[in-house]
Amino acid sequence: MQNKGVMAFGALAGGAIMYGIITFFAPAAAVDPSVQLLPDDLKLVALGKKVYDANCASCHGVKFEGEANWRERGPDGLLPAPPHDETGHTWHHPDAVLFALTKFGPGAMAGDDYQSAMPGFADVLSDEEIVASLSYIKSRWPNDIRLRHDQINQSATQ
Repeated sequence: MQNKGVMAFGALAGGAIMYGIITFFAPAAAVDPSVQLLPDDLKLVALGKKVYDANCASCHGVKFEGEANWRERGPDGLLPAPPHDETGHTWHHPDAVLFALTKFGPGAMAGDDYQSAMPGFADVLSDEEIVASLSYIKSRWPNDIRLRHDQINQSATQ
């Protein structure tokens, strides 16, 4: 039980630190703190499933499993797509950061010399479609992970 507390604290601290780093170093318009995922909005989640299946599942997996060895750089120097289920790190990031990473791409968020296979979807998806796809992902997390993610969001806005 003590390990779960340490993991929860680590996730909260990591999420808050990542949010701080990205909002400090990213362009001011890149991170919108008002973005909120709505995993209980069934209509939005249904749209999100369609968006995810069409734009995300080919890399992140139909069941959110990600690509094999996602923590190890491939021969091209890029990290494979991480899982979006509870085994990955997606839930460690606040809503606003997830939205910005999806809209602008990790390269734009982390800096010009950061290389990533994931593109930004600003020219492909509307803001509503991005929120819908992320809401769909969150809707599939176990309740304890959703609660921890809610705590990360709360810490990021304080």
